[in-house]
Amino acid sequence: MTREPRVLIADDQALIRSGFRLILTTRGIDVVGEAADGAQAVAAAQELRPDVVLMDIRMPAMDGLEAARRILAQDPGCRVLMLTTFDLDRYVYAALALGASGFLLKDVTPEHLAASVRLVTTGDALLAPSITRRLVERFAAADRAGVPAPAGHADLATLTPREVEVLTLMGRGLSNAELAGVLCLSETTVKTHVARIFAKLGLRDRAQAVVVAYETGLVSAGESNL
Repeated sequence: MTREPRVLIADDQALIRSGFRLILTTRGIDVVGEAADGAQAVAAAQELRPDVVLMDIRMPAMDGLEAARRILAQDPGCRVLMLTTFDLDRYVYAALALGASGFLLKDVTPEHLAASVRLVTTGDALLAPSITRRLVERFAAADRAGVPAPAGHADLATLTPREVEVLTLMGRGLSNAELAGVLCLSETTVKTHVARIFAKLGLRDRAQAVVVAYETGLVSAGESNL
């Protein structure tokens, strides 16, 4: 049986931390620690080696973006889910580009919170549809000034035509099961294509793949499935 993920909760609000802890532990997920600011989160992640960090964006001492960057640098296998109160957050793209696996709104339902934590440990991305739409709209606009490119972004020329097709569909928000249906392939074959795309482009997970799909123009705002 697959081991449940080990989770670190980083948020400057004690009520958020205790509420998320209760939700996760009652669903069998191990919360290994809490942190009240970004600096504490980095130290706790180094000591506890969680599988997933729930990371608030806005925290004192060190914000969630910098904390996420440091955690992912010291443990690339960790998955970071950014927590935000608003679906339109100016840090969305920067967080995805540095390697965050997705975003959760703080009013997430208990069931969705637990499912999301489990989901990102499989390498899937987690983007609330409202956040993804905002991201798409940003790329539909011409202004990309000052926005960093995704880490490890490589030339799409390294991809085969089938891999470009898979990346395009991932950018539109399709899951592996949906990809298999559209392309008339088995899910195992789809997973192989996805893994090769990640390896060739130096991507950590689907979140960065979505960013690349929009950044390179493979997908435009009107094509999103979300």
